[in-house]
Formats: sequence, C-alpha cells, structure tokens
Amino acid sequence: MANSAFRVREPCGFTLVELIVVIALISTLMVLVAPAFIGIKSAGDVTGAAYTIKDALEQARTYAMAHNTYVWIGFYEEPAGQPSTNPATPGTGRIVISTIASADGTTVYNPRSLAAIDPTRVTQFNKLVKVEGTHLATFPEGSGTGDTFDSRPAAIYETAKIGDATPPNPSLTPFQYPVGNPAPAAQYTFVKAVEFSPRGEARINNRNYTLKAVAEIGLQPTHGTAVDVNSRNVIAIQFGALGGDLKIYRR
Repeated sequence: MANSAFRVREPCGFTLVELIVVIALISTLMVLVAPAFIGIKSAGDVTGAAYTIKDALEQARTYAMAHNTYVWIGFYEEPAGQPSTNPATPGTGRIVISTIASADGTTVYNPRSLAAIDPTRVTQFNKLVKVEGTHLATFPEGSGTGDTFDSRPAAIYETAKIGDATPPNPSLTPFQYPVGNPAPAAQYTFVKAVEFSPRGEARINNRNYTLKAVAEIGLQPTHGTAVDVNSRNVIAIQFGALGGDLKIYRR
C-alpha cells in the first residue's frame, strides 16, 4: 500500500495517428478560409483607394478656392506589381495620381486655343500618389432612385466619367509629371483629369468638356494586373460640378 502512494505516473500525449489527423483538419480549414481572407484584403484595398482619391479631390478643390487659382488632378493607370517605368507604361492595377496648381492663378492655357499645360507655369501641389490593387472602371448608370451603388445618381454623359473606357477622348489640356522650370522630361502625361476653378467648380478633362451636374470616377479591384470581374466590391466616387460635394457609393 505504501509503494502505491508513490507510484510514478506514466507520461501521456498524442499518438502519431492523432497528430496526423489534427494536421489534416487544420490544412483543410486553411484551404477553405484562405479565399475569404483574400476577398477581405481586396475589399480593403479598393475601399482605401476610394478614400485616398476622395481626399485628393477635396484637397485640390480646397486649395483652388483658398489660393484663388486653378488646380488639376490627373489619373494614370500602369501595371501593378512592378517598378514604374520612365517614361510610364500604361497597364492595369496601379492608379497614379498627380495634383498641380497654376503658379499665377490663371488657367495657364488659352481657353480658345487648348493645348498641353505648360509645366514651367505650374507647381506640384503634393507628392505623386500611387494606389495598388485598383483599376479605373466605367460602370453602367445608376437608377437615380436611392443611395446605393445601383441606385446612385446617373452621370448620364460619358464625358462626365473617369474610368477605363471614359472619357471617350483624351484631354485637350493634358499635363505632365514632373513639372518645373526649366521643363523636365515627362515621366507621366495625364490625359484623364479634373480641373478645379478658383470658385470650386469641378470640370472633368478640363476645358474640352462642360460642367456636369454629376461626375463620377469608377474603381474596381484587381489581382496583380488582372481585373477581378467577379467581385461585387466596386465603387463609384461622385461629385457635383458646382457644389463639390463628394460621395462614395459601394455595392
């Protein structure tokens, strides 16, 4: 009886078969859960891109009004997942944003004789912004009956949109990056742009298109340089030509 009180307890643990079963279950769960995490990351990428663009538009309009000058914000898309080239190469998956301001408060170009904006007469408003995992997209019109993506206000005109197929023609007053005096060699030429006047008016593609009641920039997620056409996580950023009110519509 005395010896039984000090009996050594045999070590216990998992058998090899039990470990193999647990590892198999974990592997199966990882395979099932991984696509969900990929989807969440993609959603975060395009949502973050929308707020980055919204902030850039708001800052450009505020600067134009505060400094009584003209400001232009341009959009360029290049291949994602690889270094930017010089000069730039068009592609899919990375949106490049540049904002410049008139140095003397004028439009720089002649409204009656439209031409590229002189890089020696403007200043770089902020650093170049690059947004990964996002594609400029053109979407069908909203119904205009509500506040969701599908029921958002209709932009109506193709010239009131910035996307992959819009505007239908490049700007007649494009601008370059970088700017300066003397004029540097251009790495980017922005032919999709929004112009803000000293009164805060927003005009897509500068002076070759009229002011629109509703203007729209469309965004769609990508995986590398491939557009995720099956994703429902698409976004439209809308703003008025006169009011400057910006709103993000998500599906």
